[in-house]
Amino acid sequence: MKRFKIVILITLFICFLFVVFVTWINVTITKIGNSYSYSSIDSIPHNHCALVLGTSKYLWNGKRNLYYTNRIKAAVELYNRNKIDFIIVSGDNRNRNYNEPITMYNDLIAAGIPNKKIILDYAGFRTLDSVVRGKEVFGQDQFTIVSQAFHNQRAVYIARKKGIEAIAFNTEDEPGKHAIKVQIRELAARILVVFDMITSKQPHFLGEKVMIPNENIPFSLPLDAKP
Repeated sequence: MKRFKIVILITLFICFLFVVFVTWINVTITKIGNSYSYSSIDSIPHNHCALVLGTSKYLWNGKRNLYYTNRIKAAVELYNRNKIDFIIVSGDNRNRNYNEPITMYNDLIAAGIPNKKIILDYAGFRTLDSVVRGKEVFGQDQFTIVSQAFHNQRAVYIARKKGIEAIAFNTEDEPGKHAIKVQIRELAARILVVFDMITSKQPHFLGEKVMIPNENIPFSLPLDAKP
């Protein structure tokens, strides 16, 4: 009986330490992220590039994903208000029928963004990949991340830990049960990202560097894009 009580106490203590650890992670990432995030177009500084983090355009039930819609809307507004010069669309392209960068590219074109102002990053498999590739592949030491606030907090945390002077623009969030599920996944992602930083995790793929010009030099249209 005494041994059983000891086991229970040890288990409770481990659980307590885990809760403290997770809380510390969440508070730290939130604090750092919020320090460099903006929710107002008027107040956000100009950056040469925006990095739009990818997500699926549609949900599993066929409905439009508001997280996606709001990110595209925000990127267009940032460009039209002269807060950015170029837009990097970074996401997963796991197969020909699921290609986040091309989908974002086409919707930005439809919204009036010139194709020469959009750069496609096909290897943004994770947030860490997208952020690090922004510097290592596209040569940007500072840029504006575009996503929802909870996602931006983690993305900015990664950027700052990697020596990137990133800021973020918070797009509109989505209320309701779906948002709660996303927040739970986000907490798990934050735990993972701390281990990524500890282990100096690198992107799945880097590849050749891509120059983003400071002048109005046109880009060739991607072969599989539909302007």
